[in-house]
Amino acid sequence: MDSLSFMFIVVTSLLFTSQFSSATDTLTSTQSLADGSTLISKHGSFELGFFSPGSSRNRYLGIWYKNIPVRTVVWVANRRAPTKNSTALLMIDIKGNLVLKDGGSVVWSTNSKREVQTPLLQLLDSGNLVLIDASDGHSGIYLWQSFDYPTDTFLPGMKLGVNLKTGLDRRLTSWKNWDDPSPGDFVWKILVYNNPESTMWKGSKFYFRTGPWNGITYSGKPQLKPNQPFSFNFVHSDDEVYCAYYPKNKSVISRIVMNQTNYWRERYIWEEASQSWSLYTYLPTDYCDTYGLCGAYGNCIITDSPVCQCLKGFNPKSPDNWNSGDWSQGCVRNKSLNCQDGDGFIKFTELKLPDTKYSWVNKNMSLEECRGKCLNNCNCTAYSVVDIRNGGSGCALWFNDLIDIRQIPSGGQDLYIRMSASELARLETVKDEPDEKIVAIVIPVVVLAFAFLGVCYYFCQRRIIKLKDKNEIDGSDESSEEDLDLPLFDLVTITRATNKFSLNNKLGEGGFGPVYKGILADGHEIAVKRLSSNSGQGLKEFKNEVKLIARLQHRNLVKLLGCCIQGEERVLIYEYMPNRSLDFLIFDFGMAKTFREDQTEGNTKRVVGTYGYMAPEYATDGLFSVKSDVFSFGILILEIISGQKSRGFYHPNHSLNLIGYAWRLWKEGSPLELAAPIILDSCHVSEVIRCIHISLLCVQQHAEDRPSMASVVLMLGSETALLPQPKEPGFLKEESSSSNHVSWSTNEISVSVLEAR
Repeated sequence: MDSLSFMFIVVTSLLFTSQFSSATDTLTSTQSLADGSTLISKHGSFELGFFSPGSSRNRYLGIWYKNIPVRTVVWVANRRAPTKNSTALLMIDIKGNLVLKDGGSVVWSTNSKREVQTPLLQLLDSGNLVLIDASDGHSGIYLWQSFDYPTDTFLPGMKLGVNLKTGLDRRLTSWKNWDDPSPGDFVWKILVYNNPESTMWKGSKFYFRTGPWNGITYSGKPQLKPNQPFSFNFVHSDDEVYCAYYPKNKSVISRIVMNQTNYWRERYIWEEASQSWSLYTYLPTDYCDTYGLCGAYGNCIITDSPVCQCLKGFNPKSPDNWNSGDWSQGCVRNKSLNCQDGDGFIKFTELKLPDTKYSWVNKNMSLEECRGKCLNNCNCTAYSVVDIRNGGSGCALWFNDLIDIRQIPSGGQDLYIRMSASELARLETVKDEPDEKIVAIVIPVVVLAFAFLGVCYYFCQRRIIKLKDKNEIDGSDESSEEDLDLPLFDLVTITRATNKFSLNNKLGEGGFGPVYKGILADGHEIAVKRLSSNSGQGLKEFKNEVKLIARLQHRNLVKLLGCCIQGEERVLIYEYMPNRSLDFLIFDFGMAKTFREDQTEGNTKRVVGTYGYMAPEYATDGLFSVKSDVFSFGILILEIISGQKSRGFYHPNHSLNLIGYAWRLWKEGSPLELAAPIILDSCHVSEVIRCIHISLLCVQQHAEDRPSMASVVLMLGSETALLPQPKEPGFLKEESSSSNHVSWSTNEISVSVLEAR
């Protein structure tokens, strides 16, 4: 190497490694940015430099807020290619591209197609890192900008969507985790249909859609109201399709981030008073936001819990699956369409509009023109306006089954769904005409029903009188005046059905007594629960079970078919379960207490239940409330997740019971160690953690801290509901079952092989 070449390399190296003597927002082609140096935007809003996320030692080039004490990274350049040391340099190469080098190798670069003589890198106060031609002055033309290549964060002024001319697709992708900014599997992007939609994905799985833009908001996201602190914009032109937002008050600092931990798209606002980020909104908001939950023509409605209903004019495609809670097959028409026979439309209100994949839009048509357009096309299934402002304008048509509909009270849109003429006539008759035929049918039915009830009442009263007389003879204080309101079986029928309660017919035994399989004369299989003489339970407990189970008719509960009270015999007759009852797979729950209708808590001197499942206040003091069974349910969740039985749980390294072990792992930040391998293999990690979180909320020491059962159902049914941090549980260590305070029941079973399911 000659001296001239050597001097050129030395000078070039000095120029590229020159350090900044003061804060600057620009980098020229004769400078480089080393690890430890930063660029700071003109008014100090954002900073560009090298960082290591979380506990990682990898180095990344990123942008974060400068004026916020909590380092919050909003963009990462080399998220797929971290550097391993602090020798990396950011510079502009001779073609005008931005390059990141580590040890002489390029690990990341831009791809500007235009070569310039005076390229300049600048960090703007919007958080946008731009490469410009300095000779153009302030033309606003960017050779390259970071806003075109977002990572997991959506900032004000940024575009999310597709440039239809260049094919540039601006989408957000979550970090894998807090220590790793490489792309995860949670994605937010715009689908460029004829009627575009904003969508979210879990890998290749369609996860959530906002519904189409209606001029003010999205039909499935009514929280975007005009009085929000942000203005929203959705552009659909020949050149591009994108959404953007801007703060109405520039002092408001806000960001939207894709969080793969809980699969939420979260909007945060910085609060100066608390010096922390406050969660403002998130999506999805509830279980009804799950894409395609109710299948075709199914409508998801939030009541006490999410439930799917078929739209008017439709019925479940598979009634059995639908009634069991599997709504995925959706609904089908009561009457097929007949395009030549005068089809019409039914107006549905307050809906999230269906998936727009198979739709068509004309922004200039009126609603009446839209109706005619749909009616004249035999493949058109529904229509709606495009823009709801100023009375509505534009036309959107659908040409396939209508998927992903949900009820949006006080915020959804009108949708006109095509129906056959015969179905329209039937629906109009049902709605408007309480005609003579209906009255002629209803009145006799009502009369017969009352007559039947009268006969039942007579016979029940006779049986009650007999029982009451027997109680008086026996000196019993257990009254039998209430009507059990169930079919009564005679003992001879039950004895024959069970082959005289044969041991060969015995299915198992609980605290109440043995359970037998029976076959009635008509071939119907039943399960017969016979009160044991040494069960410790009397007529009061028997009647409580009869009344409670009879009222709790639900698709997930075994059905009580009737009872038998004859002589000393007290028997319950249930539907037979060929796959055996739930207690064969998980453990007994303890006994629920009975409340008056206006009662939410109480006290008893007779504590009965299964050790390991009873709430602390009930087991030690006899205090019970609506929160006592919540505690038991929490134990059940822990057992399912861990594959371990609560009572008798043993760990070689400590004396903690199952609750205590779960609480210890939670505090140590390693809750997944509780889960059985089969659970981790078959479930998503975030779902397992969420279930553990919910279980710990259920088993908190104080009853007032536990959620209600209705809240637990919502927590389990929604992936988005925010959960409070649990407080310390009750019963953290193994207790003796010989406690003086508790009289344990015998409703336990022996399990030789346990497999988590």
